[in-house]
Amino acid sequence: MVLSDRTIRRLVENGQIGIDPFDDELVQPSSVDVRVDRYFRVFRNSRYPFIDVKEPMEDLTELVEVADEKEAFILHPGEFVLGSTLERITLPDDLVARLEGKSSLGRLGLLIHSTAGFIDPGWDGHVTLELSNVANLPITIYYGMKIGQLSFVQLTEPAESPYGSALLGSKYQGQAGPTPSRYWRNFA
Repeated sequence: MVLSDRTIRRLVENGQIGIDPFDDELVQPSSVDVRVDRYFRVFRNSRYPFIDVKEPMEDLTELVEVADEKEAFILHPGEFVLGSTLERITLPDDLVARLEGKSSLGRLGLLIHSTAGFIDPGWDGHVTLELSNVANLPITIYYGMKIGQLSFVQLTEPAESPYGSALLGSKYQGQAGPTPSRYWRNFA
């Protein structure tokens, strides 16, 4: 069951859903708008001849920061970068969240996730955005602009092993800012 605006507000108010900072004006009928933070991870295309998923490639990306709301990050056609939500999201053990893009931005060719639109129960951290420009013109992204929306879905019962539990080896629990892939840990 997808949560309504009233339920979302109530769960935020009583601390079951954490959204920090929380702005009530971002609550939609069945979702909450999220904003983009000022940090982006840009791929250094000249460092490696290919991406080896088995290896930690710590310098594969470079952290770029925009100064303020007036400075734009320019995402070029065909470019892929990592960003993150301004908001830190915390979920209880009986809710999942779905990240979706904003329709108006999608109509400009901006995609905000490739595959990571599902946020597990127990999650705590900023959500990494997988930003792609599929248009044929550059797109500006401004710190603090609405970039996506989270909807929340109630589980039938709390997860036995929520994200972050020792059994799972959760690679991104507590992440802050755009976090590079840690897929290589699956081979360690």
